[in-house]
Amino acid sequence: MHTLYDSDSYTVTHMLANADADDAEATNAAQNPQYPNGIPVMARHGFEIVDKRAGKEVYLDGSWAELFQQHIVAWQVKTPTQEEVEDTLEQYAELAQNPIVVH
Repeated sequence: MHTLYDSDSYTVTHMLANADADDAEATNAAQNPQYPNGIPVMARHGFEIVDKRAGKEVYLDGSWAELFQQHIVAWQVKTPTQEEVEDTLEQYAELAQNPIVVH
C-alpha cells in the first residue's frame, strides 16, 4: 500500500491487494494469470479515501477505482492545486459510509 495524498482533511492510499513481500514475485503474478501453482490470480487494486473531518472512509475498486485512476493520471499531466484535489476527494468522500476503525 502506498500513501498518495495526505492533508489535514483527507488521506488517499493506493491498496495493492495481491502485493507480495517480494516485488519480483508480485510482478510475475501480474504477468502470469495462472500464478502460482495454476491458480488464477486477479489483481484487485483499489484506493482508500479517508475523510478525516467526518471520520469516515470509502474503498474504491472496480470501475470506481478506474475512474479515480483517471483523475490521478490527469493530475500527473497537469499538477492541480490543493483546492482542486480536495474538491475531487470531497466528491468521492460523499460515498463514505464506513466509520474509521483503528485496529
